[in-house]
Amino acid sequence: MKTESIVYTKAFEFAIQIIELYKQLINEKKEYVMSKQLLKSGTSIGANIKEALAAQSKRDFIAKLHISLKETSETEYWIELLIKTDYITKDKGQSLLSELRQIYKMLSSIIMTAKKNMH
Repeated sequence: MKTESIVYTKAFEFAIQIIELYKQLINEKKEYVMSKQLLKSGTSIGANIKEALAAQSKRDFIAKLHISLKETSETEYWIELLIKTDYITKDKGQSLLSELRQIYKMLSSIIMTAKKNMH
C-alpha cells in the first residue's frame, strides 16, 4: 500500500495536532461541542487521503480527495470559530490555519492533475 504521499504525511501530522488541541479544549477549557466537531473533521482529512491512496479507480481517487477537500473547509470553519470565541489564541489558530491551507492547496492541485490525466 502506497503511503509515501507528502499530502498524506502533512494531513497525518495535522491530525495529531488536532487531537492534542481536542484534549486541551476538553481538559482545560471544558469545551465539548466545537472541539468534537473539530476532532472529526480535522482527522477525517488524512483518513480520506489514505482511502484515496487505495482507490479502485481514478474516479474513486478523485472522489475521496474531494471529501478531504470538504473536510479541510469544515475544519477551517471550526478553527476560525474557536479563535473568535477565545477558546484558542489567534496565534495558535493562525498556525493551524496556515498548515490547513497548505493541505488544501496540495489537494486541489492533485485533484486538478488527476482530472487532466483522466482524459
